[in-house]
Amino acid sequence: MFSHVCLGTDDVDRAAAFYDAVLAVLGLTRFATMPDHSAAGWCRAPDTRPHLWITRPYDGHPASPGNGAMVAFEAPDRAAVEAVHAAALAAGGTDEGPPGLRPHYHPHYYGAYFRDPDGNKLHVVCRAPPG
Repeated sequence: MFSHVCLGTDDVDRAAAFYDAVLAVLGLTRFATMPDHSAAGWCRAPDTRPHLWITRPYDGHPASPGNGAMVAFEAPDRAAVEAVHAAALAAGGTDEGPPGLRPHYHPHYYGAYFRDPDGNKLHVVCRAPPG
């Protein structure tokens, strides 16, 4: 059901050390640390999901509960990404990034971003090639 969860932090190295220790108990290991130390991610085994990511907020403001946090949902295809985004807007959500390719994440990364009526940031993604 979930693709990944992001949590905000102002100090990725400190937070990564904490999550390395805590998540090891659950059998999760760090699989990525961005070269600029802006984010790090964990999963159960290589190339599996869901992931947990910690990240400095992209807007440059200090991390706070909800700032940098996002829940992402896996979609079976690109049409589903578009349908979820449209349904979110129709139900009172607001657009945070229309459906489209984001090849800087992955060659076939097709996603959309939106907020629920309470302002929680959500994302839907399909990683499969078109077809």
